[in-house]
Amino acid sequence: MLFEEQRFIHEDLERLEQAVADRVAEEPRNLRDRLARDHEVAHFLNRIEDQSKRLLDIYKDADGARNKEVQMISTGDQFEEFYKQMDEIKDFHKRYPNEPVENLERAYKRRQPGEGEPTGMEIDNLFTGEESYGQFLDLTTIHEDYLNLPNVKRLSYVQYLDMFDVFTPPQLPIKRNNKLSDRYFKYVGELATYLESFLKKVKPLQDLDKLFASFDDEFERQWAANEVPGWTEEKAENGTQGPKTEGSGEGIWCADCEREFKNENVYKNHLTGKKHIRAAEARKAAGDSGDKPAPSAGNGAPVAHRLKERAVAEREHRVRSLTQILQPERQATRINVERRQGMTERERQMELEALLNESETPGGDRGGDQSDEDDEDRIYNPLKLPLAWDGKPIPYWLYKLHGLGVEYPCEICGNFVYMGRRAFDKHFSEAMHIFGLKCLGVTSNTNLFREITRIEDALKLWEKLEQNRKKDRDGRDNVVQMEDAEGNVMPERIYLDLQKQGIL
Repeated sequence: MLFEEQRFIHEDLERLEQAVADRVAEEPRNLRDRLARDHEVAHFLNRIEDQSKRLLDIYKDADGARNKEVQMISTGDQFEEFYKQMDEIKDFHKRYPNEPVENLERAYKRRQPGEGEPTGMEIDNLFTGEESYGQFLDLTTIHEDYLNLPNVKRLSYVQYLDMFDVFTPPQLPIKRNNKLSDRYFKYVGELATYLESFLKKVKPLQDLDKLFASFDDEFERQWAANEVPGWTEEKAENGTQGPKTEGSGEGIWCADCEREFKNENVYKNHLTGKKHIRAAEARKAAGDSGDKPAPSAGNGAPVAHRLKERAVAEREHRVRSLTQILQPERQATRINVERRQGMTERERQMELEALLNESETPGGDRGGDQSDEDDEDRIYNPLKLPLAWDGKPIPYWLYKLHGLGVEYPCEICGNFVYMGRRAFDKHFSEAMHIFGLKCLGVTSNTNLFREITRIEDALKLWEKLEQNRKKDRDGRDNVVQMEDAEGNVMPERIYLDLQKQGIL
C-alpha cells in the first residue's frame, strides 16, 4: 500500500503548507502570541522536512517495493488487487475497532480559544517567570554556581550580568590550571547550555544549526592559530613551551610550583626555597618526574592535558559567541533587575498581575475599527506614573530615581503638595510661593525663607528679622560723636577710653 502512503504524504504536505501560510498571515497581538505562532510554524516546518524525506525514499524505491506494487496493479485483474487491499483494511479495523482516523483537515486548523484545546499553553511552560516570554535572561541559578567556585570574587547579580562572558583575569581570578577542574568545567557547560536553549526558545525559526556550526568553525580557526583568549601558547626562555597567561611574558616555568619566572637568577634562588622543596616532594610522591616543562601539547607533555584545555576553551568560546547574539536581551535583563530592586513587593505583584492579564487576553477581532481606536487611545498605567512629553507614562526606574513618589506639602502655598524633591526645591523661587510670603507680610529677603513651609515658622523668622533690623537702627541713631582738641571726631566710648589712658 505504498501508493496510499504516498498519496497521504502529499496531502499532508499540502495541508502543512496551508497551515504555515495561515499562521504567517496573522498579526500577533503581543509577544506571547508571536512566540506561540513561531513555535507552531517551526513544528510544521520540521514535520514538512520529515515527510519530504519519507516521500523521497518512496520515490527512490531502493528495495523495489513500489515497482512490485505497480506491476501487481497494472497486470492481471485490477479489481482483484483492489478488493484484496480493501479486505486487509477491513480486517485491520476489525482487530482494532477503536483506532482513531487521522483527519488532516482538522489536524492543522487554527483553533480559537473557545473551540476546545487551549492555545499557547506550551509557551507558558517553556519560559520561567523571570524570563518573561524571552525578554530577559534568567541566570540566577548559574550565578549561584559561579559564587560556589573557589577563589572567585563575591559579585552581585547585576555585576555578574556584566562579566559572565569574560573568562580572563582580572574579571575572572581563576588560574589556568584551576579551570581544568570538574566544577568549573560543569559551570561553563551549564552556562553554554542555558544560552543555547534560550536562543532556541526565542528564535525558533532561525537556522540555529548553521549558526552553531559557524561558532565551531571559528573556534577551530582560533585554536589552530593559537589565538583563543586565555589559552595561548608561547616559547619560554629556556627552550621549553609553557602556557601564556594574562599579564605574564616569556620566562622560565616551574612545574612544581606552577609559576613562571622572568629572571633566571630568581628562578635558581627559588629552587632552594622551602615552598619549592615541599611542592617538588608532593609532586614526586604523586608520581610525577618534577623536571617536566609546563603542561602543554609540545615537547612530550601529556596530550590528554591539552585536550582537556581544548574542551574548556571551546565551551568558553561558545558562551562568548552566544552572548554576542543575545546582547539586547542581556542589556534588557540588567535594566529590569535594577528596576525591580527599587520596587516594593506590592509593586512587583501588581506588575505580575498586569502581565498575566495581558497574556490571558483572548485574540481575534476586537469589534471593528472603533474598538481598535479605543484600545490605542487607552493608556495602561496601574502605578499612576506621570506622563512624558509623548503622552505615555515615564519608566518606573526614572520615577524612582527622581523620587516622584514622595510628597512635599507647603502650607504657605495653600497646602499644595509637590511630588518629588526637584519640584519642591524649585517652587521656592516661583511666583506662587513668593505671593504667599507677601500675604504674610514678608516683603524682602525671601531667599532666607527657603525650606520653610509652615506659616507659623515663617512669621517667627520674619518677626526676628524685624527685631534685629530695629536694634541696628536704634544703635546707629544713639551713637554720640566726640571731638578732641585737634578736631578728630570719634564715638563717645572710644573718646572716654583714650582719655582714661591719658592719650588725649
